[in-house]
Amino acid sequence: MKTAMKANGSAKSEKRDAGGPVRVTGDCLTLSLHVQPGARTTEWAGRHGEAVRLRVAARAVDGKANRACVDFIAECAGVAPSAVTLVGGERSRGKRFRIDGISPARVQMLLEACGL
Repeated sequence: MKTAMKANGSAKSEKRDAGGPVRVTGDCLTLSLHVQPGARTTEWAGRHGEAVRLRVAARAVDGKANRACVDFIAECAGVAPSAVTLVGGERSRGKRFRIDGISPARVQMLLEACGL
């Protein structure tokens, strides 16, 4: 919990999120990634700051790398590709993906695959 000063001099408390690459809300998971397109193989490659590094064999041309990310995440999470949505970072290496309808067991399976 962080305390901040208001303009009138009184203190207010702010609850800050600890951050991290994974946020779970109900049956929805948001995953922050650092994507490296054009790699030799598609694979999880550890952490990159507050994100998980994902190497993708597809090139970053015409959205091919983004589609490869969706397919790979869906396979690792055991969900259909239609359940995985790119919600931020379409044209950057820093991306956020939302996975809908994921069970706690599948979350654990995905985290183990990512190396978290």
